[in-house]
Formats: sequence, C-alpha cells, structure tokens
Amino acid sequence: MTTKTAVLAEGTGNERNVGRLVALMTATAWVLLGIGLLLSLFNLHDFSDRNTSLMVGVGFMVGSVHIYVIRTAIHLVHSRAKAEDDSK
Repeated sequence: MTTKTAVLAEGTGNERNVGRLVALMTATAWVLLGIGLLLSLFNLHDFSDRNTSLMVGVGFMVGSVHIYVIRTAIHLVHSRAKAEDDSK
C-alpha cells in the first residue's frame, strides 16, 4: 500500500485572494444600479405600485446596494485578516 503526498508551496494554504471577487462584485453592483436607474427613469410616468417595470427598477437599485455592502464587508474582513497575519 502506498500513500500519496502533496507538496504545498510556500505558506500554509490558508491565504485567500479575494481581489477578483471584490472586483466582480463591484462591477456587478454598478451594472445593476445602472439597469435599475434606466428602468426607473423610463417608467416614472405611471408612479404607482402597479407599475411593474418601476418596481423592478427599484429592486435592482436596492439589490445593487446590498451587493456593494456585502463586497465592502468581504474586503474589510480580508484586509483585517491580512494585516493580522502580517503583524505576526
């Protein structure tokens, strides 16, 4: 019976690179905000809760803010963890 061994590069393997995720979430938030603004602005003529396009536009804008807040939280947690690792 043989065992397989894995060689790790330098480090413990716990490092995470969230830069791409943060950039993707930033771009997604801005795109959704733009879509929401366009949908809302083009459908302001009938300002009521029965205007589906207006409500979807508002939903896109709210969703984009949520995505941006989550992105900021991920970025801050990662930055703090990296700063603590560097101080050790």
